Amino acid sequence: MLTVYDYSMARILANTELDGLLVGDSLGMNMLGFPSTLQVTMKHMIHHTRAVVRAFPRQLIVVDMPFLSYETSNESAIRNAGTLAQEGADAVKLEGGVEVYERVSKIVKSGIPVMGHIGLTPQRFLTLGGYRTVKDEQKLLADARALEEAGAFSIVIENVYSEIARKITEEVSVPTICIGAGPHCDGQVLVIHDLLGMGDVEPYFAKKYLDLKAEISNAVKKYVEDVKSGQFPGRENYKSRES
Repeated sequence: MLTVYDYSMARILANTELDGLLVGDSLGMNMLGFPSTLQVTMKHMIHHTRAVVRAFPRQLIVVDMPFLSYETSNESAIRNAGTLAQEGADAVKLEGGVEVYERVSKIVKSGIPVMGHIGLTPQRFLTLGGYRTVKDEQKLLADARALEEAGAFSIVIENVYSEIARKITEEVSVPTICIGAGPHCDGQVLVIHDLLGMGDVEPYFAKKYLDLKAEISNAVKKYVEDVKSGQFPGRENYKSRES
């Protein structure tokens, strides 16, 4: 899986061998310039979900439920998950384990598939004391079991020791997807900006396959040079009565 936030990128990724696309609330930092995911709202998620869905990707589209869209009550959780499903999400993802058991169960029973998310849960970075590696093996195992029992069809495991991710994967029957948790899960997910080298920071667990930030800067520099020197537009770039 990779994150995707807009129509043009979704069109590109639709023609790849990816299995899933995640409309992640990480769009807050990567697309909107927010300091964290806490500022992302349902309106933001709906807007970006619509853009991705318009590309008609064949992959599974999972959409993050943003901060405070599911914490307050079962009713609001079902309503917000239902809204994302109506906009084209094949499934929703929410953060937490044991503490969101009832929320996950209610959403699933309403007919909407849920992907869980344990380990480092960015929406709770304030109570976690920052974006830290989660080390409590017993709690992580309990969280995974709770999500499976509640009906989650898959679980993202973020920023935990690889040995713990292996145990969780062996313990539950649903697929696990790692991000910063080693190679022992059933799948992997990354933020597209990290893969393409477009982010402001480079997470230790990400692999930069392309330095697109530098490529874009170089292309723009060349464009400016060509305009100033008169090389652009050339005759091939415009129509004239003489041609």
